[in-house]
Amino acid sequence: MRLLFAGTPEPAVPSLRALLDSPDHEVVAVLTRPDAPAGRGRSLHRSPVGALADEAGVRVLTPRRPSEPEFLATLAELAPDCAPVVAYGALVPRAALDIPVHGWVNLHFSLLPAWRGAAPVQSAIRHGDDVTGATTFRLEEGLDTGPTFGIVTETVGDTDTSGVLLGRLAVSGAALLLATLDGIADGTVTAVPQPADGVSLAPKVTVADARVDWSVPATATDRLVRSVTPEPGAWTTFREQRLGLGPVRPVRTGEIALAPGALHVEKKRVLVGTATVPVELGEVRPVGKKAMPAPDWARGVRIADGEELS
Repeated sequence: MRLLFAGTPEPAVPSLRALLDSPDHEVVAVLTRPDAPAGRGRSLHRSPVGALADEAGVRVLTPRRPSEPEFLATLAELAPDCAPVVAYGALVPRAALDIPVHGWVNLHFSLLPAWRGAAPVQSAIRHGDDVTGATTFRLEEGLDTGPTFGIVTETVGDTDTSGVLLGRLAVSGAALLLATLDGIADGTVTAVPQPADGVSLAPKVTVADARVDWSVPATATDRLVRSVTPEPGAWTTFREQRLGLGPVRPVRTGEIALAPGALHVEKKRVLVGTATVPVELGEVRPVGKKAMPAPDWARGVRIADGEELS
């Protein structure tokens, strides 16, 4: 099939690469978000998907909005049979949805109808899901509501961060997307409506959402921190300044008791109290500095008895 691939961030790259390598499909163009400022110099950089398309010699389209008349005219001229989508980052209007013969097929990183929205992997970890996965479905104007083609499942590990889990799903999801498009092309795959039960929403995670509340149980603290690692990054405050946090580890029940937020410094570890057992800090990132092991940070700031994270 002739394909228009829509995607932007790194997790979409394995899917584009799989389609570029497929002998049964032709990627005639790539739709991605406009080049954005990055790095110290804030110079414009191509998205990861756009960079791969450039490398492969594929035409790259970067409209500010896919509703722009110029883009719609270009899409009609390209006449793709199907438009696979992976984390493109903008709503596709009905005028564009209607152009490809087989519509737009979205790869979403959850087991729909669970975790519809922008942050499915973060939500799965934060809420303690044991299993998650990826789903291919026909894109429509509703939020991840279209009929589904197929799924792939993935176990959520006890130490998985959203970055690590999304990395695995990006690879397994790419294989699912390719298999879905193969099935659409040869008529062996059909879409079925999503179940009415089990719907949950996964809105975009903000910096405010990533602030740690030490008054909740250690398991919830652990899940929150892992869910926002690496983006947007967990944080707390120490001496009225922001302190970034890497993954933490709950200690054994009964080992030590600390009030929520209270710091306890030992030679090789730093503990913080929660509503249940304390957690051991991993890496921390003070304002304006690189990440460092928590014991190194504690020695540098010379934590006094009674100090806490808030």
